[in-house]
Amino acid sequence: MLAKRLSSFLKLSPKPKISSAVKDADEKQGKYYARKAVSFVLITITGGVALSALDDLSIYHGCSSKAMEDASKNQAIIDAIGEPIIKGSWYNASLAVAHKRQSVSCSFPVSGPLGSGVLQLKAVRNGDDSWSSFFLPRDWEILVMDALLHVPGNEEKHQTLRINLSPKLSPSIACTDCVACPSDRSQAKLSSNQ
Repeated sequence: MLAKRLSSFLKLSPKPKISSAVKDADEKQGKYYARKAVSFVLITITGGVALSALDDLSIYHGCSSKAMEDASKNQAIIDAIGEPIIKGSWYNASLAVAHKRQSVSCSFPVSGPLGSGVLQLKAVRNGDDSWSSFFLPRDWEILVMDALLHVPGNEEKHQTLRINLSPKLSPSIACTDCVACPSDRSQAKLSSNQ
């Protein structure tokens, strides 16, 4: 019984009405700031995603435009699907970026009066990677490009062609034979002496 009285004595007495009103106001203000913080975080994330999507779209536009320039000058593609060569819609394309958006792998549909196909390319970007480069056009160098073309014909004469559009290596960049390193030569001498 003594324990009961002691515990009831130690319990806090109910707060007056004034303090509950202050508590409610503090609670409302805390909820207000929490809602503002959540709104700010959601807007920031949405803005970041939107900027990333715009950057990807500009990368796609830059590298696909360069590829279309090369494809429209290639006589084998012109003979296969005809002129004009038209780039397909962006939502049927695929884009993969790597190395801090310095390299790209892209494929997109193309069509002409005689057939259709897909251009596939791998390219690297020349230039710096600063915030100002986000707004400037990028200079892409195409390393590898292939065209997979489908040319419909009479009843059973459908053709599928693969045309390599990769730029040719210039003679100044041609491969040379490797020369063994001095440490490799000394290793070779040691192994032949044993």
